[in-house]
Amino acid sequence: MRISVYVPLLITVVLAVLAPRPARRLAPRPAARALACGALVTALGWLGSLALLAFAGFARIPEVAEEGRWSVAALRADDPVYLTVATAAALALAGSCAGLAVAAVRQVRHLRWARRECRRLPGDTELAVLDDPSPSAFALPGAPGRIVVSRGMLRCLGDDEREALLAHERAHLRDRHHLYQTLWRLTAAVSPLLRPLADTGDFMLERWADEEAAAHVGDRRTVARSVGRAALASAAHPPRTSRLAVNGGAVPQRVRALLAPPPPRRSLPFVGGALLLLVCCTSLANAASDSEEMIESAQRAACRAHLETAAPPPSPFGHRTGFRCEDGGPGPHEHVRADADDRP
Repeated sequence: MRISVYVPLLITVVLAVLAPRPARRLAPRPAARALACGALVTALGWLGSLALLAFAGFARIPEVAEEGRWSVAALRADDPVYLTVATAAALALAGSCAGLAVAAVRQVRHLRWARRECRRLPGDTELAVLDDPSPSAFALPGAPGRIVVSRGMLRCLGDDEREALLAHERAHLRDRHHLYQTLWRLTAAVSPLLRPLADTGDFMLERWADEEAAAHVGDRRTVARSVGRAALASAAHPPRTSRLAVNGGAVPQRVRALLAPPPPRRSLPFVGGALLLLVCCTSLANAASDSEEMIESAQRAACRAHLETAAPPPSPFGHRTGFRCEDGGPGPHEHVRADADDRP
C-alpha cells in the first residue's frame, strides 16, 4: 500500500493530460468507447484510492480500533500514510461522492425532461418538424427517441444536406450517445481531472455521428456542408433550453475531418490505454490486499498484548498453560486457544 494506493490517482492525471489529443485523431467509434471505459475505470480507481487512504486514518481512531479489536500502535507502525494525507483523502472522497450524487440527480432530471418532450411532440413518427423559423435540429433520447428539426433549419439546407442531417441525428439515437454523455458527466463529477475526457468524448460522439452520416449518404463533402451550414444558421439563434442531444461542437475540426479521408484504425493507442487501466486495477487490488493484511497484523498484535497482560491459568499437572492467538486476532469472545506444554 506504500506506493500502489497512489498509482490510480497518478493514472487519472496521466490519462486526463495525454488521452484527449491523440483520441481526436483516431476512428471516432472505438475512440469514444475507449474514452468511456477509461473514464469509468479511472473514476472507480480514484474513489477506491481515496477510500483506502481515508480508511488508514479512520482506523487509527481509538474507538474504531476498540470496536475492530486491533492495535492502533501496530497499525501506525505498519501503515506509512500520514494522518494529514488520510484527512485530505477523506475530504476529497466526501467531495467526490457529493459531486457524484448531484450529477446523478441532474442527469436523471435531464432524461426525464427528454422523455416528457418526446411525448409532447406532435406526430408519432421518428421525425418531428417544428413550425419554428429559428434553425435548430437535435435528437431527444426516449422510448423511442425523436429527431426534432425546425422549419427554419430545413430551409437552410438542400435535399442531400437534409438527409445528412437526419442521418447524423439518427446515429445519436441508434448508438445511444446520451448514455456515453451521462457516463462522462458522472465521472467528471467524481474527479474534476476527468473533465478533459468528457469534453473530448463529446467531440468524438459528434465525429462518430458524422462518420455514420457520411457512410449513409455516401459523400463526405455533403455531410461537411450540412455540418457547416447548420452550425452557421444555429449560431445566431442559440437554443433556449438545455438538450441532451449533441449540437455543434468544434465545427471547424469536424468539417476538416470530413473533408479528409476516413481516419485509419490504429491499435497501439488502445493497447497502451488498456495497459494503463490494467495497472490501475492491479494497483488498487494490491493496495486493498495490503490494507487487509495490515488490519489482520494489527489484530494479532492486539491479541498478543492482551495475552501479555492476562496471567494464564495453571495447568492441573503443575505446568503453566501456553496461549496463542488465532489468525485474525481476538474475536468477540477472545479467540484464544490453550495448549498444554507437557503431557503425562
